[in-house]
Amino acid sequence: MSRLALTRRHLTAWLVGVIAVAPLLTNGQAPARTIDTTMFPAQTFYEIIRQNHPIIRQAGLFGEEARQVLMQARGAFDPKLVTHYDRKEFGNDLYYDHWQNKLAVPIWPGGIDLNISYDRNDPRGRYINPEERTPPTGLTGVGLSLPIGKTMLIDARRNAVRQARLAQTMAEADRLSLVNKTLYDAAKSYWDWFLAHRQRVLLTEGFELANTRFVALRTQALLGEIATIDTTEALITVQDRLVQQQQAVLDERNARLRVNTFLWNPEGQPTELPEQTIPQLTSPLIPADTLLQPLLAQAAQQHPELLKLDTKIGQLTLEERWRQALVQPQIALSASLLSQTPSVDERYDWSSYYAFRPQNYKVGLDVVFPLFLRKERGKLREVQLKNQQTALERQQTGRDVMNGVQSAYNQLQILARQVVIQQQTIQNQTILVRGEQAKFELGESSLFLINSRESKLIDLRIKGEELKAKYQKAVAQLYYAAGGAL
Repeated sequence: MSRLALTRRHLTAWLVGVIAVAPLLTNGQAPARTIDTTMFPAQTFYEIIRQNHPIIRQAGLFGEEARQVLMQARGAFDPKLVTHYDRKEFGNDLYYDHWQNKLAVPIWPGGIDLNISYDRNDPRGRYINPEERTPPTGLTGVGLSLPIGKTMLIDARRNAVRQARLAQTMAEADRLSLVNKTLYDAAKSYWDWFLAHRQRVLLTEGFELANTRFVALRTQALLGEIATIDTTEALITVQDRLVQQQQAVLDERNARLRVNTFLWNPEGQPTELPEQTIPQLTSPLIPADTLLQPLLAQAAQQHPELLKLDTKIGQLTLEERWRQALVQPQIALSASLLSQTPSVDERYDWSSYYAFRPQNYKVGLDVVFPLFLRKERGKLREVQLKNQQTALERQQTGRDVMNGVQSAYNQLQILARQVVIQQQTIQNQTILVRGEQAKFELGESSLFLINSRESKLIDLRIKGEELKAKYQKAVAQLYYAAGGAL
């Protein structure tokens, strides 16, 4: 079946007619709004849901939330300025006067930090540690701090950013899953409404036929042409079909209400279908043989469940790399060139003995290595096991998705053929009803046979509409199984 194509002009015309304000105001709330149209196509219904449904809007926030998580992770690479001032005087003695400043600029490659420092410790302090003494104008340092080993390739900061980037893909998969599920549920409700409407129409036609026949027979009975008892069977048929028709009216109203739950306007207010609105008619077609392979390819590449599992595997792989790095000794090397800070009114003297020169430096080496590594090895193995479990789940889910698409396609083909056969059956039954009617008019048949043939025809026509509704639901099921939307 080819899906109904909406041109921009067609869609605009429908959306303009979507909102008609009803003059109702309840408990101070905004008035309900209705869709003012006669026939309401399914594709227009889906488009309104895509634009206005709260669940679709909610799904659109998943990506924004993931972007904010990524921004938080990138915050680990924000430059940081730290300043610390500490002064002590007691008994007219200056014990110390410390002023320490540091600007740390994280750099992505290698996990390196660029450090710029400025320290000034007043030399007049009597109790200052000699190793902390600085020139009167202060001491400036420029250097690097870098890890040595596997943490040069990955560290906690880079791992968090990469995980957050993958979380964006996860959020998009969640969005697609929620959108597809909402549209799939909407499609089922729409075609339930279609079936309820068609049942009501057919049962109403059957009731009117039976009532017309009863009125004609009653007239003949009053004229004495037939016995009065002969009208009893016609009356029973009228009453039976009236009950069915009333139930069909109720079913259609309830089905319309279920469709209404999906309808919202751009302002976030619910809309309703007016009583005169009817669903579109449908003529199922046997799906082309070329339809299956593109859907299988789409499912393999874009199905939300597979995307989420692939993303989860990527996240676990990153976590495994990070945990492997933690098993190695954690070595951090820091080195800075030092220089006396010039006075404000002096130019920097590069030839000075206390300028930035190779002999003016400060270096440090930090080594951390747990002796048993039980925590690190346990966490690494845990992540490896989760990765293996997710990979196995991905294999099974992939096969389930492919089989689901194939199954939905097979069902669609069979339903399309059943619709064709049912239409032929209806045509044949119509011939029988007409023939029985002609025999009845010639006095060669009975009212019982006419009612029996006619009831059978109504049942066959209702079954035909059921098959059409099932076909359209199967179309929705096919695209949903492939991870796409209608």
